[in-house]
Amino acid sequence: MTAPESSPAARVVPWFAEHARPLPWRAPGFSPWGVLVSEIMLQQTPVARVIPRLDQWLKRWPTPDALAADPPSEAVRAWDRLGYPRRALRLHAAAVAISEQHGGEVPGDVDALLALPGIGDYTARAVAAFAFGVRAPVVDVNTRRVIARAVHGRGEAGPARTRADLADMQALLPDDTADARLMNAGMMELGQVVCVARTPRCDACPLADLCAWRAAGYPEYDGPRAPRQARFEGSDRQVRGLIMRELRQADEPVPADVIETLWPDARQRERALSGLLADGLATGSRESGYALPGDALPGA
Repeated sequence: MTAPESSPAARVVPWFAEHARPLPWRAPGFSPWGVLVSEIMLQQTPVARVIPRLDQWLKRWPTPDALAADPPSEAVRAWDRLGYPRRALRLHAAAVAISEQHGGEVPGDVDALLALPGIGDYTARAVAAFAFGVRAPVVDVNTRRVIARAVHGRGEAGPARTRADLADMQALLPDDTADARLMNAGMMELGQVVCVARTPRCDACPLADLCAWRAAGYPEYDGPRAPRQARFEGSDRQVRGLIMRELRQADEPVPADVIETLWPDARQRERALSGLLADGLATGSRESGYALPGDALPGA
């Protein structure tokens, strides 16, 4: 059944078919493994930074088996400066599970994907929908903004409400599975390039004449807001990044006295190092030195 002409899907699907950016993970025949890697890389990292790193990653590890055969330290090194390197560990753990439990093939079922280590609700649904054509709602920050404006008449989406957000998107999906896949991707694209946070381009929006926020005269948002991320400069994140850079570049354990030169505030430096050890992104001790997980330490 096709979507009614007055429905959002009837506007977004053809708009996306005409205006979609030619991104690698949208190319015909792009592998489910490639989709999984791209979805994890795209979390909290801009598209422009992901594309070259994704290409390098898939040339080196074209399958889950290939990544699983290498130690997690290599995944963290290859992640380089994409940020939030725990994602590299999660991806390596998922590759090991896929290799051991699924014969090296990425599963296409949402529940099977959710059972993989480090794969959350968004990633499982995105891989199922985009790699396997499963009719499942996929919701990211861009989708939430479009729905908040077009459906609910609010200028901002506010804090995430997973169950309600998925129900909102589910209600917009057309019955046809191919169109549902395009609708999921199209809503993300619309929020990314047209219905942007600060200066939405309503003149270019296929939902303009259906948009409740526009019809109400663009009222100011006065609801709860999602928490803002703290500044990077001077933060523990910056200190963690400095330590991780040192570990990635090292061919042998990094001595504690080298770590001490990376940041002047000893308390903050120790807090950052302890966090990396607790997260499994670093291993070692003051006596042995510090290394990436999977790299050899003296006496190991």
